[in-house]
Amino acid sequence: MISVVIPVLNGGADLVRCLDAIDGQVVGEEVEIVVVDSGSQDGSVEAARAHGARVHEIPASEFGHGRTRNLGAELAQGGTLVFTSQDAVAASETWLATLVRSLAEGDGVAGAYGRQLPHDDATPPERYFLDFLYGPEARIQRLDAGAKPHFEQTLFSNVNSAIPRAVWQEFPFANDLIMSEDQEWSRRVLRAGYELVYEPEAAVHHSHRYSVADAFRRFFDSGVSAERSYAADASGSGALRRAGARYARGEVVWLWETDQRRWIPYAAAYELAKFTGMQLGRRHRHLPLALKRRFSALSAYWDAAGS
Repeated sequence: MISVVIPVLNGGADLVRCLDAIDGQVVGEEVEIVVVDSGSQDGSVEAARAHGARVHEIPASEFGHGRTRNLGAELAQGGTLVFTSQDAVAASETWLATLVRSLAEGDGVAGAYGRQLPHDDATPPERYFLDFLYGPEARIQRLDAGAKPHFEQTLFSNVNSAIPRAVWQEFPFANDLIMSEDQEWSRRVLRAGYELVYEPEAAVHHSHRYSVADAFRRFFDSGVSAERSYAADASGSGALRRAGARYARGEVVWLWETDQRRWIPYAAAYELAKFTGMQLGRRHRHLPLALKRRFSALSAYWDAAGS
């Protein structure tokens, strides 16, 4: 059995599209949907149950990116755990079968993840971001003996991922991270000798229309988690800086060459907000609690953390 685990909060029409696409999958195994809802007030619980999902409700104060996904995995019955988001929509009816099949690439595969394609209303900077991280080329990520994992090796996303239950039981997600639980997890399994598979044919449509302020908050939280995920080692920090410089240059060139030059000033402000948020997040221990709550997209995390 395949268990699709979805954290939900006021998913609305996005959630319905997500569930409809899962219902339409052509796959040779039984599929169950497990929804962990953290206080929806928009009918999301009823919509999920109408699609046959098993719904577990928790207070909003108990939500955590790793904690909630661990709870969904505990409630699930399948031998394969698939994680997705309420606003991710399968791009084809073979998404699920392709994603799960990728786990069979080798005996040492700990997880597989797929491509994220922009929705039709995505801004050019968001389109470039998704193609930069989740491009059309398949790859296998592994760590050489004695090497330290860096940003590109630890890339993994629970927007569109599959993990064997046995691997998740050995390596559950961290319960105490504000976000990036997927990349903290990938770092641990890589260091344990496992491999990760990126399969672009297992694609979902998933993007956000973040404001500049939203981007700042999201990347502040990403920076808070960085020391335990994609920038946990000195070598990881160096690779992250190089990737950031390559990203900035590439985005400007892409906007220029695709006749989207009017977006360059916006992209500059947007990327500056992301960079500033991440740098402040990485230095969060030097900030007062009131500022952390204000800068974060998940202020309840700081209420629980207390520091």
